[in-house]
Amino acid sequence: MKLFISADIEGTTGIALWDETENGHSRYPYFAEQMTKEVKAACEGAMAAGADDILIKDAHDSACNLIPSLLPEDIRLFRGWGSDVFSMMSGLEPGYDGVFFTGYHSAAGMDTNPLSHTMNLNNNSVRINGIIAPELMINSLTAAYMGVPVRLVTGDKGVCDWMKRMNPNIETVAVSEGRGSGSISIHPNKALRLIREAAERAMHKDAKDCMFPLPEHFRVEINFKKHPSARSAAAYPGVKQTGPYSVAYEADDYMDVLKMLDFVL
Repeated sequence: MKLFISADIEGTTGIALWDETENGHSRYPYFAEQMTKEVKAACEGAMAAGADDILIKDAHDSACNLIPSLLPEDIRLFRGWGSDVFSMMSGLEPGYDGVFFTGYHSAAGMDTNPLSHTMNLNNNSVRINGIIAPELMINSLTAAYMGVPVRLVTGDKGVCDWMKRMNPNIETVAVSEGRGSGSISIHPNKALRLIREAAERAMHKDAKDCMFPLPEHFRVEINFKKHPSARSAAAYPGVKQTGPYSVAYEADDYMDVLKMLDFVL
């Protein structure tokens, strides 16, 4: 069984401050280690259910956050960026039996994580077909586009609840709950146990029940924090400026959406 894991950090257990996500700050090493342990727990659960080919995409900032020596020996680790439109999903191909998202976080426009954002800090919101779109949505649609089911999401309660609304069959583990500028989390060791257990359950589920819904048409709306960004984005073919801070783009092929987001967002 082939599994792809996309690992972020802002949904790691206990995280609350931006400097905890940034290499070079004193608190970062602890959270990089916890991020790694949560990925390891997900791998262990999946392996217990029969996964024998696991590719992990380090998908935060430099994409060099995970501590390789702490991961299981039989995984493959994609560090750095692939310089393609798949971004946090770079390396995923048709034929995988599932995708896990670990350490994922709420979107820009959601108040359920003190570090809520979508891809960067330059926008107030990204919406796809009227739905506020976390990075989780962008990446789950990529999985669906390739015919790969989403089996597990770990991160803050807001993004886990969001996924349950989209597909209640997908396993989720909420490790924290945002409260204003802070976060209430469970114990980090409990998080590891819950992630390991959920990962094993997730791999036993029927693939068709875990498919993320893939629309036939896409309307993407982006509201930027600064009006020059909207003006600049409107230069991309097909993007229309809909207000001083906002643009919209429509397409039937999700690959076209990914290309637009790669250049505009």
